[in-house]
Amino acid sequence: MKPDTICGVNAVAALFTNRPDDALRLFYLAERRDVAGPWCAVLAAARRPYRMVPAEELAKVAATPHHGGVAVIAKPRAVDMLDLRAPPRLPFLLVLDGVGNPHNLGAIARSAAFFGVRGLLLHEVPGAALPSDAAYRTAEGGLEFVSVWRTRDLPRALAGLTPHYRTVAATLEGEAVSPAALPRDRPVALVLGAEERGVSPDVAAACRRAVRIAGSGRVQSLNVAQAVAVLLHALI
Repeated sequence: MKPDTICGVNAVAALFTNRPDDALRLFYLAERRDVAGPWCAVLAAARRPYRMVPAEELAKVAATPHHGGVAVIAKPRAVDMLDLRAPPRLPFLLVLDGVGNPHNLGAIARSAAFFGVRGLLLHEVPGAALPSDAAYRTAEGGLEFVSVWRTRDLPRALAGLTPHYRTVAATLEGEAVSPAALPRDRPVALVLGAEERGVSPDVAAACRRAVRIAGSGRVQSLNVAQAVAVLLHALI
């Protein structure tokens, strides 16, 4: 696995807070010297390199001009397969069914961290996004505060999680209720799908309940990252 490139002050700060040993090299602009100082000290203690660089060099390191003045090269974070023999037991589990845009994944992780969600399960199907440089950048540090698992068989995974969670699909179809009508007597595993097709039929069938966000009807739906934020605000 190639190293991750994590850009932006918030994302880099979260990395050094949660897994400083994974930081391999640090690059920063002169105007970020003060904020980068403590991170340089961590790397110096570990005998790892850090360097102040001009903007054009940092853009090459980060592979984007949207680097926020700082970038760290980090050990790639492994995303473990979900083990149904020992499933995560959390107050709330967020589940993504084939969301493919890494920027959406990052924005979702940012909302999850903001609302205190500690677990994210990804359906690893062709085209689905996993943590990446773009996702880390958009997450603004959120991915560092959320445990991430993956599964290649989400209907089976949801069946295995049902004893521990109320499995709920976010959908515009079927017997969907408003978030306010959803019982709160047990942990929720909330499933959202890709914007083009929503939650896939076999995944929706594996969920015990369905929830929807009511709108004006002028547009069909929200962006999936916006929908996550609305639902987390309503349910947590």
